[in-house]
Amino acid sequence: MHNITFKSQANTEKDFVNNLRKNVSDYFKTNHISTKGNAAMVFKTMIMTAMYVLPFVLILMLPMPVWVAAMLCVVMGIGIAGVGMSVMHDACHGAYSKRHWVNQLLGGTLYLLGSNVLNWKIQHNVLHHTYTNIAGMDEDINKKGPIRLALKTPLKKYHRFQFIYVFLFYGMMTIVKLVNDFPNLFKYSKKGLVRQQHGELRSEFIKMVLRKLLYIAVIFGLPLWLTSFTWYQVLIGFVIMHWVAGMILSFVFQLAHVVEGAEQPFEEDEHYANWHVHQLRTTSDFARNNKILGWYIGGLNFQIEHHLFPNICHIHYSKIAPIVQKTALQYGIPYNLKPSLTSALYSHIKMLKQLGAA
Repeated sequence: MHNITFKSQANTEKDFVNNLRKNVSDYFKTNHISTKGNAAMVFKTMIMTAMYVLPFVLILMLPMPVWVAAMLCVVMGIGIAGVGMSVMHDACHGAYSKRHWVNQLLGGTLYLLGSNVLNWKIQHNVLHHTYTNIAGMDEDINKKGPIRLALKTPLKKYHRFQFIYVFLFYGMMTIVKLVNDFPNLFKYSKKGLVRQQHGELRSEFIKMVLRKLLYIAVIFGLPLWLTSFTWYQVLIGFVIMHWVAGMILSFVFQLAHVVEGAEQPFEEDEHYANWHVHQLRTTSDFARNNKILGWYIGGLNFQIEHHLFPNICHIHYSKIAPIVQKTALQYGIPYNLKPSLTSALYSHIKMLKQLGAA
């Protein structure tokens, strides 16, 4: 696997990092609070989990028209996306709790989506967080079917229309992962990333097969057994749930990195700026004042803070964001902020148009 070396090009970058760490640390010390989750996180966990589980239980237990079941599948999609962003994400970063077993347990909520924790940690924690927006290294901006998210990816004629058809393909994100987890596991193993995560290919493959079979048995088997819905109605409900979750997750992730002002360095560039400065140059915050949105998406609208301090629980991001922004501006380091969800969406669509143009 190609290694990227992050080196400071100026002493001011080192001073910035030292002061940033001190300023954020002082906030927690002064207020005598933990960097991890609290009772509010526990409450959110219950709400998000209930949004996914309760509609499924209602579908299994109560006779209902097809359209009602379809609406409940929409709620399940919203719920599972919320679990992924607000619970699993923090847990897999070790930010939910100081206790390892709690993080491990809640990180396992990813299995409710039919995906695989080991794959996610490699793709997200290792590749995305280490090599953010570096074409060829960060899989979040690699080619995704007919969608071009990086300048390095080959340009096709149909990409000029991607700002239109992206709404269809973004919704397929989680469904595709159900299958792609297998080839990705082998790919990561060849790169030595599975062993780096203290895993062994054969055992991880077996566990993945068993977990996915169990997921399919529950999400398909129980409705077919306990309800009067036909197999194709169950399948349609499954697609609705995943499409809603995929749309939400895809857009939230892309609004932080594939927007105006977020740089995309190339893999061939051997040396970059200091790693922390690199995160600021390749990442964007958006809609920081939208408390409802921030609550639902697990603070992922504070993406700069998350990338700089992934081990801090997202419930603290709104408080440390002004500290990060002020410190960055003091050292002349760019701080990319889209003021609203609408402006972030517009910026992303604009980037999709630019990436699809000749």
